[in-house]
Amino acid sequence: MEFKSINPYTDCEVGSHTALTKEEVSSKLDKGQKAFQSWRKTPLSERTGLLKKVASILRGNAEEYAKMITFEMGKPISESLSEVNKCAWVCDYYAENAAAFLADETIATDASLSFVKHDPIGSVLAIMPWNFPFWQVFRFAAPTLTAGNTGLLKHAPNVFGCAKQIEEIFIKAGYPPYVFQNLVVHHDLTEYIISHDSVQAVTLTGSERAGSAVAEIAGRHLRKSLLELGGNNSFIVCEDADIDKAVKTAITARMLNCGQSCIAAKRFILVEGIYDEFVAKFTDVVSNLKSGDPMDETTQVGPLARKDLADQLNRQVEESVKQGAKLLLGGHQRGCYHEPTILGNVEPGMTAFSEETFGPLAAMIKAKDINHAFELSEQSRYGLGVTICTTDTEKALSLADRVSDGAYFINELVKSDPRLPFGGTKKSGYGRELAKDGMMEFVNRKTVYLK
Repeated sequence: MEFKSINPYTDCEVGSHTALTKEEVSSKLDKGQKAFQSWRKTPLSERTGLLKKVASILRGNAEEYAKMITFEMGKPISESLSEVNKCAWVCDYYAENAAAFLADETIATDASLSFVKHDPIGSVLAIMPWNFPFWQVFRFAAPTLTAGNTGLLKHAPNVFGCAKQIEEIFIKAGYPPYVFQNLVVHHDLTEYIISHDSVQAVTLTGSERAGSAVAEIAGRHLRKSLLELGGNNSFIVCEDADIDKAVKTAITARMLNCGQSCIAAKRFILVEGIYDEFVAKFTDVVSNLKSGDPMDETTQVGPLARKDLADQLNRQVEESVKQGAKLLLGGHQRGCYHEPTILGNVEPGMTAFSEETFGPLAAMIKAKDINHAFELSEQSRYGLGVTICTTDTEKALSLADRVSDGAYFINELVKSDPRLPFGGTKKSGYGRELAKDGMMEFVNRKTVYLK
């Protein structure tokens, strides 16, 4: 079986990749298990040293890797460069902090000595998405490999070129053979991989449907799972907010990566006193965003990664308009490209309110007051993150417990940061990536007790 990655802007083939057979996968899994037995004994100082080399390679070849990201999934080249550099950052972060995170934790009990130590667990399978093809992998690999585990990557088929480059980076940095392996496989081998004796856990970033399927398989085989799924983040703007600053933040929150992000702001919940002003200013900025060739450094909006994704977004727009939403801007599709689109008067029950919209579509929702705004925000099956814009930051802090999501950002877009735990609630999944929490997900917190 051959996988082909297609440039969504030019419709030209970027690369072709031959799928591994079940026998070849089995061999790789066995080799990963053998590599784990020696890798786990490698001194932490050596593991962090190799991670620093990975960061150096990423920075030294950022343009090469950024081009592959843009060629395979259409991200504007300036954003692809930022993604690669962010990967270097997460490597540096864990190289600098792993020793503290993995240190033994002494706990006072009636024992003469009792403590918790952190041991690696084995091979961990990462099922990764196409929208941030480097970042999603490195935020998994940096803490997981440094903790002494081995990594298996099952990437999205349309970014197998990125997956190949990532494996080559670890090899070039000097990681032992089979510590990190790229698996070019179809999803029909997922259960076989998860059920293999060498695989101890699985982490997935993807759709709710994919997450449910993987969680079911992992549960049946008693493998730990971590799921980072979809989101329908709300962006709340209060009457006392600085509207110009809020609009600037909102543009990035919605249009970054052409809106193809689980943590993108999708529902703009505006207190009615500022609704008209915010919508007018937001619409003006969006109408002037430059669309075009993602390899052009001035391009702000490129194509979606695949035509079926643009088709789905177009369906959501059309359904919402039929349900009573007002089309304020855009609404047209051409192949993989979908115009930046703004819908006004969006209400609960409409498609643009209830579904995750993975593309440059902003839904404008009117709230009676701040309490109503939080009520509307909570009317979602997802729970990834919320932004609130206000000048009354003390009040905003006091309202944090009104939000059931995994993140609450005041006067800033929801974003991932290596220093902070990242993850969601409800249909957005479970578990945490990044920070110390991300490293603790795939270690055995072993209790040691001496009477």
